[in-house]
Order: sequence, then structure tokens, then C-alpha cells
Amino acid sequence: MTDTILKMKGIKKVFPGVVALSGVDLELEKGQVLALLGENGAGKSTLMKILSGSYKPDGGEIFIKGKKVEIKNVNDAKELGISIIYQELSLCPNLTVAENIYAFQEPTRFGLIDDRKMISMTQALFDELEIDIDPKAVVKDLSISNQQMVEIAKALSTKPDIIIMDEPTSALSSKETEKLFKIISKYKSEGTAMVYISHRMEEIFAITDIIMVLRDGQYIGTVETALTTSEELIKMMVGREMDQVYPHKDFSYTKDEKLFEIKNYTKNKFFYDINLYVRPGEILGLYGLMGSGRTEIAKGIFGILKKDSGEMCLHGKPVKVNDPYSAIENNIAFVTEDRKHEGLVLTAGVYENITMANLSSLLTKFRLLDTQKEINITEKQIDDLRIKTPSFKQTVNKLSGGNQQKIVLAKWFETEPEVLILDEPTRGIDVGAKYEIYKLMIDLARKGVGIIIISSDLPEILNVSDRLLVINKKRIIAELDPKSTTQEEIMTHIIGRGDQFGQAKQSDKE
Repeated sequence: MTDTILKMKGIKKVFPGVVALSGVDLELEKGQVLALLGENGAGKSTLMKILSGSYKPDGGEIFIKGKKVEIKNVNDAKELGISIIYQELSLCPNLTVAENIYAFQEPTRFGLIDDRKMISMTQALFDELEIDIDPKAVVKDLSISNQQMVEIAKALSTKPDIIIMDEPTSALSSKETEKLFKIISKYKSEGTAMVYISHRMEEIFAITDIIMVLRDGQYIGTVETALTTSEELIKMMVGREMDQVYPHKDFSYTKDEKLFEIKNYTKNKFFYDINLYVRPGEILGLYGLMGSGRTEIAKGIFGILKKDSGEMCLHGKPVKVNDPYSAIENNIAFVTEDRKHEGLVLTAGVYENITMANLSSLLTKFRLLDTQKEINITEKQIDDLRIKTPSFKQTVNKLSGGNQQKIVLAKWFETEPEVLILDEPTRGIDVGAKYEIYKLMIDLARKGVGIIIISSDLPEILNVSDRLLVINKKRIIAELDPKSTTQEEIMTHIIGRGDQFGQAKQSDKE
């Protein structure tokens, strides 16, 4: 008897102007973890949305446990034992954790929802998964990482036979990622089959058994994880050799002067006594664990969080930034971590999103919008960042998460900033596109732009930064040279010797 639990044959899907999938096959066995790899727009999420009932295929067949099935909607998929963890959170923010997890499957008593039992069931599930979140908490009050853990628990609450995980660690800390890997190992040992989508090679090699690669909507090949290398996988994904993951930056800065500086910047409860500067052409890295205050510092610089005290200087002269509008006026740009809620208008077109932060430059002398100029700018950014879209008019919510991220970057690149803050700029982006974004960062730096990058990816922060500041407990605790430090040294500062730098700085001031 075969252990094959899922077989997809000749799956086709066409959207207006683009063939998303062209006769793709996929096979999965019980207790097997299959990695699904490909560049943004390769068809990974589309294939999984067909399997989970969000999209209907335009051709092909699906077999579950040897039986041909028709998955018309999400409920059909659930009844067949298929559950999905989406890359973009799909929780109801105003409901409690328990209400989200058991939505449409709430326990009842005398015809009414039994809240006490639902909370008890949620707590039992969390105990099993070793998740420390209050079932009665309202989702909007949770951190993004805790919301992601709720999303994971929700997918597992139905005890599925097949679990699809689309970039599940994109919002998780390293500790939470380890917890997820333990959950995957547990369910795998119980015979649950999994499809795992990620751009993080270290995760792919840590937890998967086989790897299937898509490119431009077509099946490229399947290999055993233990018998392949990241170089081979990258070649399969992008269709060419890539001898470098990180492009070489042959300069540290273009001028040895402080382009941008904040002194003793404080926003109570968010960050304290922050002193940092960036030179023209320099890439300054900020690294810290989730909750360390790294994103809050960026929001303080951009005026989203209004400082309680401190001073900001541009070209050595004090400036006041009390809101994002005044930040933009001072040529400061901020690519936010949460593209869906903070970076994009999802129901607007690609061209509207790319040009929205720089509309004043598109006005004619009669103060009318120069639509041809807007189209030209949009098409140039689409080409430069390799944004996969059937049209510049395509609404952004129809594009993949990686292509949405590229549009956020294009929007801010177009403002021609002097200071560019990038918070997780390559999250959810494939390796080929990452390389292009790193090159764009270097090109901007070469023009004298000062760049501040925040990243949870330690290899990334070490390879793209000229200087590195380590953040812990809402303070800067160390300044390191990325070329001579190690991942272990950074974590030692955070875990073991984190307070010494802060104390030294304090004594210096005294």
C-alpha cells in the first residue's frame, strides 16, 4: 500500500495577462516535509491556494489518499484534512485569540457558544504546542510574532493530514522559530504531511525531506534535501549560476562626515538614550531580537513615534521631525516592516503605490498630474526591481508578497531620499531579488545616501552593513565592525554582556 497522501497532476491557472501555473505536478507522502521553492511569482502560493480551496484551477487533477477530489472552496479543503498557514496574517484583529482559533467551529452549549470551553480548548492546544499566549487576549493587542503563532495554532487546531506553511517564520524570532521546528517534528512523527514555503535556505535544509522547485509557473525538478546544495537550488530557481549571494561594496562611505545624527533620543517605553549617526554612502545595520526596540527607533526617526527628548541633525544642523510628513520634507524615507498595513494601499494599482510618496514631482505647471510621466516612472521601477505584474494598473493585492515588498521599495526609492531606513527590506523575497535589492542599496549609497537597515537575518546584516549597532532592552548596547565580528559575538552581547556598553556610555557622559 502506498504512503502517498497527495497527488496534484497537470495543475493549470491563468490570470488576466499571466500564466501562473502551467501543468504542474506535486506528490507528497505521509510524514514527509516538502519544501516548495521558487522566485517571487514562480507560482508557489498560487499552487497552494488551489490546494487549500482559495483558487479554482483551470486544469489538472487532485488526488487525496488515492481518491480524486474536487476542492471548490476552503471548507472542502478542511473537510479533506488540509490546513494552511498564510504568509500574510488572516486573523480578525478585534476578536480574542480563542475566537480566532475556533472561528466557525466554536463549541456550543444549549445552542450558544460555550466561551469557557473554547478558552479551555485553546489553552490545551497552547500547552501541547508550548505556546505562552493568553487565549482571552484580543489579537490586535499582540505583537506580530505572537499573531503568527496564533495563526500557526489555528491551522493545527483541526488536526489536519496535510499542513501548508507559507513563509511561517517571516515574523518569528529565532526562539519562536525553534519552537515551530519542534512542532513540525512532532506532527511529522505522527504522520502529518507538510508543504513548507520559505526563502531561508537554512530552514529548508534543517527541516525538509525533499525540495520541489518552480520557475515562472513551471515545474523544474524535485531533489532530496540531503543530496543537494543551496547553490544547486539557487540555479534551479533563477535559471542561472549565482556565484555571490551578497554583492561587494568597495567603499565604506563617500564622505567622512555625519550626514544624519540623533542624540539622546528617547521615547518612554519604546527606546531610551539612542545615539547614532550615518555618513553619506554608509550602510548602518541595526540588529536586535524582536521586542528589543529596533523598529521603534526607526519609527521615532520617521516621526511615527514622537520623541520625548533628544535632538536630530541633518548635515550638522538641527531639524525637527514630529510626523512622517516632516520626515519626508527633510528627505528621510522609511520602508516599514509591515508592508500590508503600513506600506501599501492594497486595492490601488501598482503605479498609484509607486508614485504616491512623490506626487508633487509629477505635477505640470498647471498643477495637473502628468500621467505619462507617472507611467514612465512606474515602468522603470518595474524593470529595475523585476516586479512581476501583468500590468502597471494591476491592483497590488493580486500580487505575491515578494512583489508587494518590491513596490514598497520602489515607492521610497522614487523620492530620492538622503536618508533611507529599511526595516526588514528582504523579508519574503527570493534570493535573486535580494541580490538586486542589495545592489540597489549600494547604488544609492554610491550617490551619497545614508542607509539604516534593520534585519532579523544575521548573515544579511553582517554582509550588507558597514557598521553595526546591537539593540537590546530598548537601548544600544554595542557597536561592532561587521567584517570582524561573528554571529556568536553578537548574541553574546545580547544574552551575556548586554549592559556593559550602556553602562560605559553612561559613565562617559557623566
